[in-house]
Amino acid sequence: MTSEKAPVTIKKYANRRLYNTGTSTYVTLEDLAVMVKRGEDFVVFDAKSGEEITRSVLTQIIFEQEGKGGQSLLPIAFLRQLIRFYGDSMQMMVPSYLEFSLDKLTSEQGAFRDQCATAFGVAPLATAARPIIGQIEEQTRKNMAMFRQALSMFPPFTPPAGEPASAEHSPAAEPPPPSPPPSAQKDFEDMRRQLDELQKRLDGFVPKP
Repeated sequence: MTSEKAPVTIKKYANRRLYNTGTSTYVTLEDLAVMVKRGEDFVVFDAKSGEEITRSVLTQIIFEQEGKGGQSLLPIAFLRQLIRFYGDSMQMMVPSYLEFSLDKLTSEQGAFRDQCATAFGVAPLATAARPIIGQIEEQTRKNMAMFRQALSMFPPFTPPAGEPASAEHSPAAEPPPPSPPPSAQKDFEDMRRQLDELQKRLDGFVPKP
């Protein structure tokens, strides 16, 4: 039986220096970016307080990568929309949806790379890019549909309207399942409502092919 390799511990000191405890060496944000690309997991702790600050350090890495010419990943429109989600009722849904979409893109990146290489090798950039962009947009819509389907797998907390439970359809020896607490039902209904709102926003954000 094999166990997953424990993530490397990185310590961040007051002078902003980062120390890799696995290699006993000081590293830079660029070194950590390389580790991420190699699939090496790590966690970052503040050396003084012991607080985990992995999220903020990863955000710094993205900031540095975005600052490099010619390799920006985040469109301005996306960044503005992302900022609008902070403090919004939709905020709780965004992380799950983004993670879901990126997982799908990662699993299919080989096919996209092959299509890009073939298209860009035989056609002008604008012409070659159009079908690829269209496929990415379509994949985004499919991701949203799959995300909705995953949520729909949860059983409804109440019977459909007009279909009350009937004694003749329920064996006497089997009592009806206990009703979930009102708070659980409300959370589920809120999640469905927020997902519908997110779908509408994404339909407006992603251009139709």
